[in-house]
Amino acid sequence: MTAAPEQTDVLAVAREQVLDRGVGLGEQQVLDVLSLGDDRLPELLALAHEVRMRWCGPEVEVEGIVSLKTGGCPEDCHFCSQSGRFPSPVRSAWLDIPGLVKAARQTAETSATEFCIVAAVRGPDRRLLSQVREGIEAIRADGNDIQIACSLGMLTQEQVDELVAMGVHRYNHNLETARSHFPNVVTTHSWEERWDTLRMVRDAGMEVCCGGIIGMGETPAQRAEFAVQLAELEPDEVPVNFLIPQPGTPYEEYEVVEGRDALRVVAAFRLAMPRTMLRFAGGRELTLGDLGAEQGMLGGINAIIVGNYLTNLGRPASQDLAMLEELKMPVKALSETL
Repeated sequence: MTAAPEQTDVLAVAREQVLDRGVGLGEQQVLDVLSLGDDRLPELLALAHEVRMRWCGPEVEVEGIVSLKTGGCPEDCHFCSQSGRFPSPVRSAWLDIPGLVKAARQTAETSATEFCIVAAVRGPDRRLLSQVREGIEAIRADGNDIQIACSLGMLTQEQVDELVAMGVHRYNHNLETARSHFPNVVTTHSWEERWDTLRMVRDAGMEVCCGGIIGMGETPAQRAEFAVQLAELEPDEVPVNFLIPQPGTPYEEYEVVEGRDALRVVAAFRLAMPRTMLRFAGGRELTLGDLGAEQGMLGGINAIIVGNYLTNLGRPASQDLAMLEELKMPVKALSETL
């Protein structure tokens, strides 16, 4: 009787393929990582941290975000309390230019090098683009040289060119989830429309920030699919969000992602994208708590959003900065982001 062939250990493969050669894992390999038991989690996180240190270095990029236009969005993203289609408590509001300047100043004071202006829209109209332009000019007139990023929905080529001319160096537009799962999450636009915006942004020379939300009913296989689709895009930054079930949305009764699963996702994404900036974003406090945040920073993460999110409170920036100091992870200097 012939013995069954010995199964290859995915972490041993990842050590040679990702750590030694810098080649990200493929879809089945990512799924194998996501399928590892809790007993292998410390080993997985340690490897992901080694990969991050080897291919990205020890520095951490710190970012703050602010909502220029909140609520009233016409799209039906099922996770989002800013959709005008759901009976959520979030109402439409605009932030004025002095408020935007103040938010940018406060963000810079936290040692953040990135300030992202966000709007809840399908895509920017003339009013919104004018507001962004005036805001950036006012931030610069205030003597603030922090890097400006934007997240304004889907763009035309003309709008991409306008943002480049304004000095926006990074654009965030999340794919949100795997292509196969996207129609279950959003019906008012397609995954492909988002992809087209990201392609135009990259071709125009802006940095691409693109990630998604974990915990929206996707399967482990779809999480693996999503990881390799992001890797194919070659984004400069991938924000990893975990679903915060929002009142009034179709996902308000969804369960919060279990902490160990969240850490597995973080590590798997690092092994799929060894050279990419991987950022802790919304939901980490709810999913992981304080201890989990430290574990994530030692499990592949090398960027972090400090302070509050768009419609949810985060940890105080001082708490995250103290954590980074305790972990001896230097904050990336502004001069290194220019």
